[in-house]
Amino acid sequence: MKLYKVLEQAILSDDISFKEEAITQCLEYCSQNEISNEVYFKPKVFTQPSYASKCTIVSPKELPRRKEFDSYEGLATLVHSIAHIEYSAIDLALDIVYRYPFMPLAFKTDWLEVADDEVRHFKMLEELLTSLGFRYGDFPVHSGLFDASLKTAHTLLDRLAIVPRYFEASGLDVNPQIIKKLENRHKKPMVKKLIVMLSIIYKEEIDHVYKGDKWFKYLCKQEGKDEDVYFDILERYALLDKHRPHINVKARKEAGFTCEEIKKLGAKTCS
Repeated sequence: MKLYKVLEQAILSDDISFKEEAITQCLEYCSQNEISNEVYFKPKVFTQPSYASKCTIVSPKELPRRKEFDSYEGLATLVHSIAHIEYSAIDLALDIVYRYPFMPLAFKTDWLEVADDEVRHFKMLEELLTSLGFRYGDFPVHSGLFDASLKTAHTLLDRLAIVPRYFEASGLDVNPQIIKKLENRHKKPMVKKLIVMLSIIYKEEIDHVYKGDKWFKYLCKQEGKDEDVYFDILERYALLDKHRPHINVKARKEAGFTCEEIKKLGAKTCS
């Protein structure tokens, strides 16, 4: 099996079933084989995300305002936006295995497992979206996560800092707030289903951020860098001073963040 060719095909494909099958093949292969680091392997730079064939991509400012969740369409806009994050996360998890072949086998396995989780998250959200009378691609999306992957393609340390330790960790802050907003409508069957899905995603995303944290710290040690370089990277990408209305201290601590880091990101207390 040509692992990196399969990964490349999976990243390029817009077929979720193909991605899922490729992830299963790669995980099985990695569990049974020692993988060559392929130091001469040259990964491609992807010019557009795989969802470009399905979705209209706009800038974040052009996204329509999310409607109230009382109508099917209003709820569908929320489900679609979360499904889009999960779809994007599939390709990013595959890309981190594909793009940095010099990393250990455990690294590859960790991120293939993350990709597998993200496929499952996307599929359950897509099923709910279908139940609401819509499909993935019916609403415009932005390419923020894909753009972040392009900007960090040159260095794995930046990728780990920006994607799992910044964007995905921010999801841990936001997810409980969305659930809280939905709670007063929890008697509606579709809303209840979404709350259950978000709760599953929340718990599993803590593990995803933890894996990002673990490999970020591993690489800092390998490169002889202080872990505080995280804040230098955030500053370089103009993310350090972004407004964070709520920092989920408990989830971030579970995911590996120190209290010192959490306070530096804006939390008033951490213990």
